[in-house]
Amino acid sequence: MKKTFLFIMLSGMMLASCGGSNNNTATVKAEEAAGATEKRDTIVYENEYIVKVGDVAPDFTLEMIDGTKFTLSEQRGKVVMLQFTAGWCGICRSEMPHIEKEIWQRHKDNPNFVLVGIDREEPKEEIIPFIEAVGTTYPIAMDTNADVFASYALRSSGITRNVLIDREGKIVMLTRKFKEEEFASLVKMIDEMLAE
Repeated sequence: MKKTFLFIMLSGMMLASCGGSNNNTATVKAEEAAGATEKRDTIVYENEYIVKVGDVAPDFTLEMIDGTKFTLSEQRGKVVMLQFTAGWCGICRSEMPHIEKEIWQRHKDNPNFVLVGIDREEPKEEIIPFIEAVGTTYPIAMDTNADVFASYALRSSGITRNVLIDREGKIVMLTRKFKEEEFASLVKMIDEMLAE
């Protein structure tokens, strides 16, 4: 019985790594059974987000890999894109060159745009070779304990996520995994917001 329970728990953890699960109710119940830190009354939205479009984006301060600090609330008045990532996530590695080419290289010189990759639970010594391998140059922050990630999505859910925030600090788009059509919509929305 104990071996079966352990196998089920380990299988769930493997699913939750990069791809995650799409069964929101099961995830919440599994987290509660495991004594996770999520609140029992947490509302889980599509793709295991705990925020939704229209919400004010949860504020945070993180250290960047260059040693500076990034505070989300200090970016008010700008269009902000947060990209949750990790070196062990294959989907992230596939998506990041597209973010680099189709978003960062097009808008990096625009003072009204901010893009920050948020690496989950990896030390700087692992992040630097990871971003060099995928060829990205946009700023990367370190979410050492995944606490920032857990303020946007269930802590046990999959990592590949983008959050687009408007000039008032409100969430306008949430993406999950790397889907070409959804990514094209993200690129278009950023272009339109920066043209205003």
